[in-house]
Amino acid sequence: MALQARYPFYVGGERREGGDELVVTDKSTGEVATRVARADGTAVEEAIASGAAGAEAMRAMPTHARQAVLRHCVARVEQRRDELAEALCIEAGKPIRDARGEVARLADTFRIAEREAEHASGGEVLAMDLTERGERHVGMTRRVPVGVCSLITPFNFPLNLVAHKVAPAIAAGCPFILKPAPRTPLGAILIGEILAETDLPPAAWSVVTCNNEDASALVEDDRIALLSFTGSDRVGWQLKREAGRKRVLLELGGNAAVIVEPDADVADGVERIALGGFYQSGQSCISVQRVYVHEAVYDAFRDRLVAHVRDAWPMGAPMDEATRIGPMIDEAAAERVEQWIGEAQAAGGRVLCGGGRDGVMHEATIIENVPADARLMTEEAFGPVVVLARYSDFDDALRRVNASRFGLQAGVFTRDLAKAHRAWDRLDVGAVLINEIPSWRVDHMPYGGVKDSGLGREGPRYAIEHMTELRLMVVRQP
Repeated sequence: MALQARYPFYVGGERREGGDELVVTDKSTGEVATRVARADGTAVEEAIASGAAGAEAMRAMPTHARQAVLRHCVARVEQRRDELAEALCIEAGKPIRDARGEVARLADTFRIAEREAEHASGGEVLAMDLTERGERHVGMTRRVPVGVCSLITPFNFPLNLVAHKVAPAIAAGCPFILKPAPRTPLGAILIGEILAETDLPPAAWSVVTCNNEDASALVEDDRIALLSFTGSDRVGWQLKREAGRKRVLLELGGNAAVIVEPDADVADGVERIALGGFYQSGQSCISVQRVYVHEAVYDAFRDRLVAHVRDAWPMGAPMDEATRIGPMIDEAAAERVEQWIGEAQAAGGRVLCGGGRDGVMHEATIIENVPADARLMTEEAFGPVVVLARYSDFDDALRRVNASRFGLQAGVFTRDLAKAHRAWDRLDVGAVLINEIPSWRVDHMPYGGVKDSGLGREGPRYAIEHMTELRLMVVRQP
């Protein structure tokens, strides 16, 4: 596709060309692909003021009008799907078939939010006569928008993670300021182009492509009612400390683990775990990182996984249909993964396949015998590396999964229903997936973590709950 030479940002629904710019590189070649006008601190302040001014108009939009906006987004995403996929391939380095999958999810998320908008302001009638004092009283609740939402998104899903914040805000009737990651701003701008075609109150939305240093007001300003942030745990918890009294929704890092029991379908588990570990070069907070395999099937599982990854997960250019492993977001990220693998090897780890790096490209890597205190076991690798470990007792495997400061999602491959329920009871994570990888997500489910992995849940219905609050009315019959 031919990208424009330069793209604007949006303040109060209006295009702004700005002076300075963010350079968007082709993550595969390192060459400049396009430029996006950069919003400065003044533009961010104007966006907040505009959102506050547009709150009443956004709140007053009837449900059918908000649904019409969301339906328009679905239709235009589907019409522009090839353009969006290729832009994603360029700015994020995502292999083209994975990019097409993200565009499909982008449409799904807007579609789900359109359905949930019907219930966004709903409530219930309360029986107040549970005591004598409540006789001749009727209580009714409804949900109302909290106000201006600050939406900060990461580089790894520049389309769908934007949708997971923007679409619920529209459904809830909240004005919003969207700040995409500076390294991948293009997807958010293309979504802004689509929003500019709708009947959203112009003052009620902005897309500010600013540096992180210029974004402090989006966290600290008291006119912001809710901060929704997806990114690293270190940054997320710091932003929560700076956010004051506003609501905060955090979707942060992970160190996702899988348990493979001896009764599991090994062939199925191998294919799923490879996908979970190496999809988009492992740059996902729910990427499979630690795999605990029962000693009875460990050798067979290991050998089959290594053979499958060598055969089915080639590196290559993102636009090549055969590519499964594309570039990482930058060379520093690839160097960090290489360094952590080297540390694990020095401590006794054995690389079974991969391990090599070529600039921004890092091979799909499987390693075993890694000490429990190595960074590959304790931190978020955010790269194409999977660590294998043996276990003999299921309860010990659960304990080892929990021995992490993260708690986003975990997978258990087993046919034993009792063990599935035990994992659901005991694992300190936001979701337990049985015979499935923790990297699996459909866009209407509640998604989020515990411990250092975050606070609150996304998925349109659950995000709408955060973006609205209950209001009670009591009527007394004289």
